[in-house]
Amino acid sequence: MPKTPLIAVVGPTGTGKSDLAIFLAQQIHAAGGKSEIINCDAMQFYRGMDIGTAKLPVGDRGGITHHLIDHLEIIDESTAADYQAVARPLIEDLQARGVVPIMVGGSMLYIAAVLNDFEFPGTDPELRAELESQLEQLGALAMHRRLAEIDPVAASRIIPQNGRRSVRAIEIVTMTGRPFAAALPEVPVEWQPSLQIGLNGPREDLVHRLELRVERMWAQGLVQEVQGLIDQGLRDAKTAKRAIGYAQALAQLDGEMTQQEAVADTVRLTQKYARRQMSWFRRDQRINWLDYQSPAKQEHALALVQKLLES
Repeated sequence: MPKTPLIAVVGPTGTGKSDLAIFLAQQIHAAGGKSEIINCDAMQFYRGMDIGTAKLPVGDRGGITHHLIDHLEIIDESTAADYQAVARPLIEDLQARGVVPIMVGGSMLYIAAVLNDFEFPGTDPELRAELESQLEQLGALAMHRRLAEIDPVAASRIIPQNGRRSVRAIEIVTMTGRPFAAALPEVPVEWQPSLQIGLNGPREDLVHRLELRVERMWAQGLVQEVQGLIDQGLRDAKTAKRAIGYAQALAQLDGEMTQQEAVADTVRLTQKYARRQMSWFRRDQRINWLDYQSPAKQEHALALVQKLLES
């Protein structure tokens, strides 16, 4: 029996990917099939990180089973290699049971780790420990500047505030003597055939949309959410504490930023992250782009899925 196809809904943050993925899964069910969603937003992996990640409550998930949401504790580290090792067997299990998996999210490297056929370089524990120590001493921006000196292409694809990613890239360059980007071929080879649907729209509208989104997060109680996560180890978390919005809310609680400054910095970094996401995804010629503002986007996305299922 042929396996079900793999679908991915991708694009920059704040474009409505989750809603579209749920709609497509519901339509597959309505047509007599089965579909489940696999989260690919790296910060939605963490239990308790809800407001700042725009995580859909269970009641808003349209009755569709969602995987890899809330499956990590705050103190757990998250890497694209780990995600690949978990997501691929999950996809194959769903396909073997006749379920159409729909990946949805905007974490670029995590998506690439699953959809594309490449292996992650190993690690050097001593070198990693040394680099992590330097990260703690010097800060994320200093490590990003160091990466830019030895691999400017990799640095251009990593948010300067993401010290963990910079450390990993420096480690790979040091170990292999080759650019970190060499692990991410410009012409990707598919792990298995997939349909990628991308959502994007006018930059001016998205900039405004993201500003309102951040302001809404503060109004919904992001600072209070972060306060509650401190007891769960947020301050010592290697990955979670550096999430955009969470780092700023922590700084506000610590008196290092006013609320106005924390919100403004989160808006700036979120908008910058969205630009990086588009820069990344735009290189992939396999993505079928739709305007998230278009009233016909669901109809067009469904037509792509129906054509895939009929082929």
